[in-house]
Amino acid sequence: MKKPDWKMFVPQKLRYRLFGAFLILILLPFSVLNVYNYRQIESLVEEKISQQSHEQLVQMYGTLEDQMSVAFKTLIFLEQDSAVRSVLTKPGNRSPLENKALIEEKFKMLNNSFFLYNPSVYFTLLDFHESVYTSYLPKQALAYEPYRELFRRHLGSAVPADQGTVQREAALPGEAAAQTLDSAEAQGLFYQWDSRDENNMLREVSTSPYLLSLYAYMKDSGGNRYGLARISIDYSFWFQSVLKESLSSQDYFLITGKGETVARSSKKAVLAPEITREIALHPAQAYLTDDKSGTLINYVYIESLDWYMVNRIPLAVLFNEISGLKQRYFLTFFAFTAAFVLMAFMISATFTRPLSHLQNKMKDVVRKNLKIRIPEGRSHGEVLELTRTFNTMLDDTNKLIAQLKAEERQKEAVHFHMLLAQMNPHFLLNTLNTMKWSAIRSGNEEISEMCVSLGKLLEVSLNAEVELVYLKDEIELVQAYLHIQRIRYQGSFEVTCDFDDELEYALVPKLSLQPLVENAIRHGVGPLTERGQISIRIYRNDKAQLTLEVGDNGIGMEESRRLQVTRTRKGIGLSNLKERLRLLFKGQSELEILQLSPGTLIRFSIPFLLSTPYVQDKKIE
Repeated sequence: MKKPDWKMFVPQKLRYRLFGAFLILILLPFSVLNVYNYRQIESLVEEKISQQSHEQLVQMYGTLEDQMSVAFKTLIFLEQDSAVRSVLTKPGNRSPLENKALIEEKFKMLNNSFFLYNPSVYFTLLDFHESVYTSYLPKQALAYEPYRELFRRHLGSAVPADQGTVQREAALPGEAAAQTLDSAEAQGLFYQWDSRDENNMLREVSTSPYLLSLYAYMKDSGGNRYGLARISIDYSFWFQSVLKESLSSQDYFLITGKGETVARSSKKAVLAPEITREIALHPAQAYLTDDKSGTLINYVYIESLDWYMVNRIPLAVLFNEISGLKQRYFLTFFAFTAAFVLMAFMISATFTRPLSHLQNKMKDVVRKNLKIRIPEGRSHGEVLELTRTFNTMLDDTNKLIAQLKAEERQKEAVHFHMLLAQMNPHFLLNTLNTMKWSAIRSGNEEISEMCVSLGKLLEVSLNAEVELVYLKDEIELVQAYLHIQRIRYQGSFEVTCDFDDELEYALVPKLSLQPLVENAIRHGVGPLTERGQISIRIYRNDKAQLTLEVGDNGIGMEESRRLQVTRTRKGIGLSNLKERLRLLFKGQSELEILQLSPGTLIRFSIPFLLSTPYVQDKKIE
């Protein structure tokens, strides 16, 4: 599968690249930063509103605690009232109507004293003589036995005759409740709160299905029980009364620990089951966010009743002003951004337009073979400098082209003269071939062999296309040269050649050993009266290079120079070889001349290049 070429998505025009850089490096990070900042602001506002809502719920919880504390105090007041005690312990001292009137008068006094601004507490008293007194109108006629069973369920099986053990539970949360509880325990009260007490009042009195009721024994100073009391709080009425000044956009709930809603600010308000489960799982948490309904939910746990007081605020209402501010901000931001982009395009056009013009002129330069100049009159600043530099480059390029053409013409002329110069060696080679066949016909083998050896040397010198040859071919040329020189010097010197067979196909410069052997004969062993020794040695040195050495036991360099002071033509063999090595190997070669005692050693090293010849396999039929 072909990989996608991402370069195709990169704009080619400079103005679009500038715009892309502005969009990616400035606009996009700044927009992300703004969105992040607004998210942070929304989180801070959400936390602040949640804190305020939580404080409001705590205040509502405090009013409920106060209501429960006052209910408990009224219980103590009723118990300590001698008139109430007289009615409950000795109902026969008065008529039933008088007893009822007296108890109702006490109920009104209590309501006027404690519940003037929130008359939502209802009293029920029972004596042990089958009398029931209430501060409200019941749904059904007052009957002693149903109330006795009701108290039995809350305070134990000993109601009202037996004095068995009953459960005693905490009633009042908070410091005031604790103080009241301590006072009650000191007086021997036994009580229990019921947060789901069924409402048995007429609907004209209370429409709440349930009441929050305090069930307790009434005891005299001696600790003897003389009656039963139930003090009920209409928490639905209380709940609606404390929410009169709350915002209509918010919803309030009272829910039990099992998730059942016992009171709500609006009949249409409903808490989702998953929200009630989440609240029950994290009672210590102050708030949570319901993304499904888009609301912020705050709650407080009422431990004494196992209730939750919940407040729900729509996030749309919460962030209404922030959303408007954010909308105005981003409209302004993008308006300024559009203006900035337009200005950036206009500014970039002042640079890109001359550059586009320069680009078109460059294309014309290519089409017209550099025979054009870019006008400088309409350019300014950096563009003017660029135009001048480009014109100077064109001038220099034209000069260089002219110089290259002149050199090419010179090379062609030199090549022509080289072709003329090759006519003479070809003539000599043809003449040698004629002499060789004449010597063969006359039976003179020595002359024919000399012609063959000299012909090899001339043939190699005429092949100007090859610069590197195999080592074995170079050795053959040296042997051909030595064959001629042995005849000339009548065998007055001996030559040894030492190299490994694996180096036969190593590449060496053509005619690199022959000049060295020639110098060893002419300037070394030639002037000797005794037999001369010439050694040729080829090997790989410790630098993995190929080293070629030609040594002799001749008269040495100093003596050779002294004998040739009258020589008119300067030798070019060594200098020519050194220059060839420099051109061929670009500084990777080395040539040195060492004085021996006796004789001279000439050594040069070149990169080791091994080229095994290709041999085509032939099928045997």
